[in-house]
Parts: sequence; structure tokens; C-alpha cells
Amino acid sequence: MSIPVDASNPTRPGRLIVLDDEAEIRNMLRRFLVAQGFEVRAVANSVQLDVFLEREPYDLLVLDIMMDGEDGLSICRRLRAQGQTIPILMLTARGDPVDKVVGLEMGADDYLAKPFVPSELVARIRAMLRRQQFLARQQAVRGDLLVETEVGALRFGPFRLDLQRQELLKDGELVALNAAEMRLLCALAETPNRPVSRANLLERAKGREHEALARSVDVQVLRLRQILEVDAGSPRYIRTVWGLGYMLIAEFES
Repeated sequence: MSIPVDASNPTRPGRLIVLDDEAEIRNMLRRFLVAQGFEVRAVANSVQLDVFLEREPYDLLVLDIMMDGEDGLSICRRLRAQGQTIPILMLTARGDPVDKVVGLEMGADDYLAKPFVPSELVARIRAMLRRQQFLARQQAVRGDLLVETEVGALRFGPFRLDLQRQELLKDGELVALNAAEMRLLCALAETPNRPVSRANLLERAKGREHEALARSVDVQVLRLRQILEVDAGSPRYIRTVWGLGYMLIAEFES
């Protein structure tokens, strides 16, 4: 699992890992990004990527889509299914908007089509790292925010979530959720109307049996949406905040 950028040390250079199966492009990207002040590890395939992600934390993955063997979309989907939360910036020669949507649905955080201006790549990387720093700062004050949610309940649409009893009611009737679904919903409810990163959700929702580690947060969010939303494809209550994570739209019960 990725460790977010250290919010207490915003001047530390971002640690990037770049995956491209073309040596010339891979080395060019590494040299350019190092010259921009980043720490960069460049790898040629998914096997090398998995090894280095296991060994040490990185702040961001630059991932090419079009590769021999396991392609970028498959890698992205697999990493998210494994619970890997590292921010992913996808690079592709494809210009079709459908490919962009597919990449984002697989769990990518941003998307850049080739050919691109190198300065745009740097700008997108820095923006993603700033978002990670913001989320880390939000997590640092999480203790204060929890005080607000330890009493009362939240309401969204026909639902009422009692955080102390960990009960969800719809129009007064109890809604059946399994343990993992309830933990995830309560994790979102700890900071309603605020984006929560996948990494933060994974940590908050982790139970004794570590169910959250066995499947991706994205899959669990989809399951919750299928229970809570009229249309899971157009959610009203559990919103996706691109590049950040997810957010529960709810109000404290007065």
C-alpha cells in the first residue's frame, strides 16, 4: 500500500515510479523528471513494478497504457483490486475520450495523452502531489473531526445513519449491511461532505479480519452504492471526487 506524501515535509521531493516498456521513452522520462527535482525509479514491466512497490513507498505512479504483456489498464485494475492506493497518472497515445473514461474507471487518478508537452506532465504530477499533501493534512486533524461525529446521527435522502449504534435506517426500517460495508460507510461519515482518499478509507475501514485489504475500496464503494443509490451509475450520496477519493453527502441530525 502506498504511503502518502509527508504533509509535515512539503519540501521533500516527490518519489515517483515510472513504468514504460520502451527503454528510450522510459529513460527520457526519468532524466527529465529527475531534472525537475523528483526522485524517480523507472521500470520496464509489471513484474519489476510489483517488486519495487513491495520494497518501498512511492508517492505517484506514471503508467503507460500501451505495453506488451500486461497493459496499463490491466495493471491499474489489478493494483486497485489488491488495495494499492498509490496515485496513478496514465500516459497513452490514444486520444479517444472513451479510453480516458475506461482508465479513470479502472482507478487512475489522472490521464495525459501522448504527445504531451513535458511541462504539462510536471504540472499534473505536482498537482497530484499537492492533493496528497492536502489529504495528509486532513488526516492529521482527523481526531478533532471525529469528536463532531461521535454523537447524533447523519441523514442523507431517506437514510439515517446512527454512528454510535452503527445502524442504518431507510424510512425507519433497518438496512442490512455486512461488517465491511458498515465500516466503509462509517468511515465516509466521519468527515461528511469532505473528500476522503482511498488510502484514508482503507485505513479507517480496516477491521480485525482485514477485509478491506482483500478487495479494493472502489469495489466496496460500488457495493454500497448499489444498496443506497437509486442509480449506482449516477450517485447522489457517495460521490467520486476525481483525483481525491470519495465523499458522503449528508447532514448532521439536529
